[in-house]
Amino acid sequence: MKKIILLFIVFSLFMACGEDQDDNLSTSPQLIIKLKFDPNQERLGNLGEPVTVPDGNAAQSPTIERMSANYIELAPTATTLLGEGEVIYVGSETESGGAMAIDFQQAIFAGDDEVFLSVPLSEVQAGSYEWVRVSLSYQEGNIQVLTENAEEITGRLASFVGYNNYITDFDLNGSTITVNDDVLQGFWAFEALGFTTQGQAPEGATTVPNPLFDSSPVPQGSCVVTGEFTTPFTLTGNETQDVEVTLSFSINNSFEWVEVNEDGKYEPSAGEQVVDMGLRGLIPSASN
Repeated sequence: MKKIILLFIVFSLFMACGEDQDDNLSTSPQLIIKLKFDPNQERLGNLGEPVTVPDGNAAQSPTIERMSANYIELAPTATTLLGEGEVIYVGSETESGGAMAIDFQQAIFAGDDEVFLSVPLSEVQAGSYEWVRVSLSYQEGNIQVLTENAEEITGRLASFVGYNNYITDFDLNGSTITVNDDVLQGFWAFEALGFTTQGQAPEGATTVPNPLFDSSPVPQGSCVVTGEFTTPFTLTGNETQDVEVTLSFSINNSFEWVEVNEDGKYEPSAGEQVVDMGLRGLIPSASN
C-alpha cells in the first residue's frame, strides 16, 4: 500500500510539473504574424514602383480566401542581403518530385485578417528591423469569369507562386486536383460549377515586388516579396506581451490576362490567357 501511495504522489507531482510547463509555454509572449489582403493598396511592379495594367491586358482584384508562405525574414536595413536577416520561418521542402521543392502537403494557410504564424519572442533576435521579406508559395481565391454564353460566374482559382512546388493532390472548392509531381512558379488550377482546368503562366511572368532590387536582390522565381515598415519594428528582448505584425498584401488588379475581346472581362472560352497572379506589394505594420 505504501508503494502505491508513493507512486501516486510521484505521478501527481509529474503531472503538476507538466501542467506548469504547458502554462508557461502558452503564456510566454509571442510574435504573431497575421495576413491581410487589400484591393485598394497601391499596385506595384517588380521594382516596387507603381504600375498600371499594360495595354492589351486586363486585370481584376480577386477575393483571397487563403494564402501560404514558405519563408519569412526580418531585415535590419536596405542593404541586408537575403538570408542575412532574422529568419523566423522556413516551410517544409521535399525532393519527392525529383528536385528541391516546397512541400505543399505540409503547408500552413491563413485567410484575410487571420493568424498565419506564432513564434515565441524568446526565439527572435532583439533588434530594429526596417524591412520584411516573405516568400509566397500559394494563394487561393475567387475571380469573375465570363462564359461563352455571356454569363458572368464566380470561379475559384488556385495559384502556385513558389519557386517550385511538390503537389500530390489538393482540394479546390470541393473538386480534387491530382498532380503527383513538381510544378514551377505560375502553375494554376481553376474550378467553376464543378468543372476544373489547369495551366501554367509564362516563366518569369509572376510579379514579385522588391523595392530593394538594387541593394538586396532576390533570385528570379523565388517570389520573395519585400515590404518596408512605416517606422522600424523594434524588439528589446524584454517584451512581456504578445507582439503582432500584420502583413498587408496588395491584391489590386493582381489577376491579369491577355485580352482577346477587349471588354475587361476574363473569358477563357475566347482563348484569353493568364499572364500574372503575383501579389502587388507588401506593407508590414506592428502593434503590441
